Amino acid sequence: MSMIYDTFIAPPCHDKIEILYQDEHLVLINKPAGLLSLSGKNPQNLDSVHHRLVQIFPGCTLVHRLDFGTSGLMVIARNKAINAALCQQFSQRTVTKVYSALLCGHLDDNEGIIDAAIAKDPALFPLMSICPINGKPARSHYQVIERFYHELEDNKLENNRLLPLTRVQLTPETGRTHQLRIHCQQLGHPIWGCDLYGGRLLPGTEQTPRLMLHASELHFIHPISKEWVKTRNTCPF
Repeated sequence: MSMIYDTFIAPPCHDKIEILYQDEHLVLINKPAGLLSLSGKNPQNLDSVHHRLVQIFPGCTLVHRLDFGTSGLMVIARNKAINAALCQQFSQRTVTKVYSALLCGHLDDNEGIIDAAIAKDPALFPLMSICPINGKPARSHYQVIERFYHELEDNKLENNRLLPLTRVQLTPETGRTHQLRIHCQQLGHPIWGCDLYGGRLLPGTEQTPRLMLHASELHFIHPISKEWVKTRNTCPF
């Protein structure tokens, strides 16, 4: 079996975690882009959502994760029983997650479904790959919100200062690692700023400050009250 070496060192994140809601059972937060969800094995990667929140809410645990570059909504369990109940909702796919993203280029269709199995590939770590044979089923819906042009700064190509972008709403039906990022690449329109899956390849996009992916909605049933919690968070880009 191939050994996996993670050499990634996260740069310091000075943005604060915004606590949107809390009770004795769970916490809802807005995660800043550029912050790990969970601390890495490397001591330099200690700072994370969990590391920060466990100082405030001892015993809290992550129910799900967002990629380092992704911002937006996360639900944190304050004890093991709540974690188990929420994890069950995620595994049974009764949780609705909606993301906002900016994709490179203009999509032809206004909406569609990306159905492409995803597999780990130790040789390409940390990249995932589309693999119909060995991959786990993965399915994402997309809906176009708007198509527009973004004027690039310091673009070396004088006659091509406008970057075509499409704002989309992404709804993953499954929850595979890097699912939305690799599915958008598969669509031919990577997420702007995505360093792993082609979102920094177009001229002028190399210095994009962040991954343009934000978890904007999270809907689940509160494990204790049994009421629907429907949270929305404004996209910062």
